[in-house]
Amino acid sequence: MIRSTTILAVRRGSQVALGGDGQVTFGQTILKNQAIKVRTLHQKQVIAGFAGSAADALALFEKLEGRLEEFRGNLTRAAIELAKDWRSDRALRHLQAQIIACNKDTSMLISGTGDVILPDDDILSIGSGSAIAMAGARMLLKHTELSAEEIVREALETTATICIYTNDSITIERLDLDGN
Repeated sequence: MIRSTTILAVRRGSQVALGGDGQVTFGQTILKNQAIKVRTLHQKQVIAGFAGSAADALALFEKLEGRLEEFRGNLTRAAIELAKDWRSDRALRHLQAQIIACNKDTSMLISGTGDVILPDDDILSIGSGSAIAMAGARMLLKHTELSAEEIVREALETTATICIYTNDSITIERLDLDGN
């Protein structure tokens, strides 16, 4: 289990949103409150967030960006190749992080065990508060008309009140799928 953050992606209607909190911990100590753990990749066509070691995640973002360039923005192909590299490369296999990446067509979780997981529903979450965030997002998706971005914000704010590794300094990136 990766402790130290919560990342949540929600797809609804013509929008996909991905958000994360800003807390950085080291053991029992909070070192930083406003870290940015989500970003855009590949000419702002992909949004991605990480849970785990920041240095490891940044190295993986670079690898994912390289694979996206190699495969002309095909996120599925880039993610599969990254997962293969991550699992088989001597240096990469020790990296401690997970990534959620989304584009206009798909959302996926990528891990160092070779997993590339597409959700059954329109929600993915990683990190220490992932179960809380996912439960909140599922209820909001089912019982409200909130946008994907609003659901991500509400679910992460609720998670921050429960999970000690998640705070309410939330960063959200979104893609409008209809091109507007």
